[in-house]
Amino acid sequence: MRLIAGCLSLILFSTLPAVAQDHAADVKTAFARAQHLKRGINVSHWFSQSPNDYSTHHTDTFTDAGDIALIAKMGFDNVRLSIDATPLEQYPRGKDGLNADFVGRLDRAVDAMLADGLAVTIDLHPEDGFKLPLRTGNDGVDHMTMLWRSLAAHFAVRDPERVFFEIMNEPEVNDAYRWAGIQARVADAIREVAPRHTIIATGPNYSDIVDLLTQQVLPDGNVIYNFHFYDPHEFTHQGAGWAVGWWRLTHNIPYPATESSLAESLKQVPDPLSRYELERYWLDHWDAHRIKLTIDEAAAWGKENGVPLICNEFGVFRDHSDPASRNAWIHDVRTALEADGIGWAMWDYRANFGVVTKQGGEAAVPDPATVEALGLSR
Repeated sequence: MRLIAGCLSLILFSTLPAVAQDHAADVKTAFARAQHLKRGINVSHWFSQSPNDYSTHHTDTFTDAGDIALIAKMGFDNVRLSIDATPLEQYPRGKDGLNADFVGRLDRAVDAMLADGLAVTIDLHPEDGFKLPLRTGNDGVDHMTMLWRSLAAHFAVRDPERVFFEIMNEPEVNDAYRWAGIQARVADAIREVAPRHTIIATGPNYSDIVDLLTQQVLPDGNVIYNFHFYDPHEFTHQGAGWAVGWWRLTHNIPYPATESSLAESLKQVPDPLSRYELERYWLDHWDAHRIKLTIDEAAAWGKENGVPLICNEFGVFRDHSDPASRNAWIHDVRTALEADGIGWAMWDYRANFGVVTKQGGEAAVPDPATVEALGLSR
């Protein structure tokens, strides 16, 4: 019995250094590949967020070869490609469970970006109908796991140095422990079919910094951890017609704000509770220093856990915001991220938070002040 126990101990301890070495090598790989994700842009409303139109005409024209070339020319090094689950699984499906026509168009988009020297994040970006079952039972988790197994297997033939797999955009699962289990299961499924690619993981809910801080790192070492930054929402989402109702009433909110500069904005909000919430924006001293201190919290989590980070969403709804204030906020967020060695991807390329404007079939026109705020050229 002692001999058997001794042999088992010898086997166990002889394998541990190799396992630790492999994990350390995987972490080193993740840090190295994070260098391909320093300055990115989201391409939204192309293969996601267009539930009424995923036609060939839409995906061929909404973002085209000229846009991809412009993204590279402006100095971005990566693109976060949002992909809705519904058209991926629309009938008719192939043996892999994916719609061959839609996936073929995705292939062309990914290959075009890679050809222009851009890294690409394959971001599963589903609508709420896909997310709800994740909160309530196992069927939704099974569904997501199978989808990712097919999607990762499809893109596993692409360059693992420059193609990344992001498990889910803003999962909206408010139970942090439950999301951690879901994410670990999906990561395992991806790794089964794509052993060399780097995974991008996130926290629950809306992937804010506070959500990231609830998570423990995955056993898999080849992972980059992501968070989003839109604080304070009273400023970044002014005029937006979704989420908090009174946001749509506000416009031209200054950044940074003072008591006197915010006085006119407070008149736009009719009820006292909403005015109080807006007033807290300047009471909480949201400026470059406050932004830096907040992002430092994410950076500290990354250092404590020995993992690389990326902030792959930040931006300001531009329809009703003052351009100078908007670009000052973008500059302050971008520089805070870079000071902490965190890569970034702005939201977004051409929609309501965009770095360019584009009408119909015309060529995109960069916003020079926003490009400058991002520290890029045009």
